[in-house]
Amino acid sequence: MTKPAFIITIDTEGDNLWQKHDSISTENALYLPRFQALCEKYGFKPVYLTNYEMAVDTRYVEFAKDVIRRDAGEIGMHLHAWYSPPDAPLTADDWRFKPYLIEYPEDIIRGKVDYMTKLLEDTFETKMLSHRAGRWAFNEYYASLLREYGYQVDCSVTPHVNWASSPGNPAGKGGTDYRRFPQQAYFMDPDDISRAGKSTLLQVPMSIHLKHSAFMNSVKQGYDALRGKKRSPSVNWLRPHGGNVEKMKRVAAQSLAQGHDYVEFMLHSSEFMPGGSPTFKDEQEIETLYRDLEQLFSWLSERTVGLTLAEYYQRKVK
Repeated sequence: MTKPAFIITIDTEGDNLWQKHDSISTENALYLPRFQALCEKYGFKPVYLTNYEMAVDTRYVEFAKDVIRRDAGEIGMHLHAWYSPPDAPLTADDWRFKPYLIEYPEDIIRGKVDYMTKLLEDTFETKMLSHRAGRWAFNEYYASLLREYGYQVDCSVTPHVNWASSPGNPAGKGGTDYRRFPQQAYFMDPDDISRAGKSTLLQVPMSIHLKHSAFMNSVKQGYDALRGKKRSPSVNWLRPHGGNVEKMKRVAAQSLAQGHDYVEFMLHSSEFMPGGSPTFKDEQEIETLYRDLEQLFSWLSERTVGLTLAEYYQRKVK
């Protein structure tokens, strides 16, 4: 019997983008080798979904080229529209509002996808096959561009999560509502990315499960609606936030028990650096993160096999 895949996805981007609104630094590139070594210890192969500022950082480029050369992971594309070239201001202050790529005119969306794809392929001398949208915002036009540029896999879908209450452009409608999207991998319908179809683009949704029963979630959301609040159901992700290793195991175990043929983990590259995110503020919290990762990876190594997104795609098309 084929073991389920363990897919590690890292949104590889600048330092502390949650709080910085006027500049970008990329010191977290120096902290990635430690994480890479941990992955290799357990035979796992991370996917570094790479943003513009990291793709032009010489330290990261050297690290990533080594990963590619040793077939120890994969480099994919990640795109934050508000500063990824070509420059095309959408709001009064894009750095502050961080508009979603899907909020831009279609010609601008195409230009940014074109630029990032060519930059990554020229820099790393390898075809870009995998992608995750910045701020999880995705739609049918975006998916059509990925197919056109030869991408095989997207992993932007976050089941049960509605990003509509997370604004980008203040005049916009917020992010993508994924509450009715599939939880397992599927080839996307070109006309409706929320359902399976016959396109060549494989969607690999994040491993996310509801915290509460359907009844309890309906009660909570009904109460929120009465208060004028639009919230997603409470969920658990396969994602560290410090001291949550048992919850991560439960998410993975639930996926496997439901017959999923993969579990998908995510973190931001800046979260490996003390002070690189609001979540891990100092060295002590980073050490807690690594203790959790050691336990999680050890547990998963007995139940899964490490695959990149591109390798998982090949498994699905065989």
